[in-house]
Amino acid sequence: MTQQGAVLQGYNNELVKCIEDLSMQREELNKQIQQAEEERNKLQHEIQVLSEQLECVCENLAQKVASRNELDKILAETEAAYMKILDSSRTLLNVLKKEVGSLRHSPDLKPN
Repeated sequence: MTQQGAVLQGYNNELVKCIEDLSMQREELNKQIQQAEEERNKLQHEIQVLSEQLECVCENLAQKVASRNELDKILAETEAAYMKILDSSRTLLNVLKKEVGSLRHSPDLKPN
């Protein structure tokens, strides 16, 4: 019976060691889980911050694109108006030259 008690004690010691090993593995795994959760929370916060920054940049970009489009429109209208002024100036110059030419051939303006 003593031998059976010794065998039983050996089993018990092994069982206690296995339970302690499992507990240590659980503690290590729990530490890893906590670290992973902290990393996840940190990354989620960074994502939130970056998302907010991205939203601001997108809004700013949209405003700048709208301003540029408005400037493009104003510039196109101004250039078109300027081209009309140039065309009118050229027409006026041609008419003036023609009138001056007609006046030179007029008998009243001929020198004696």
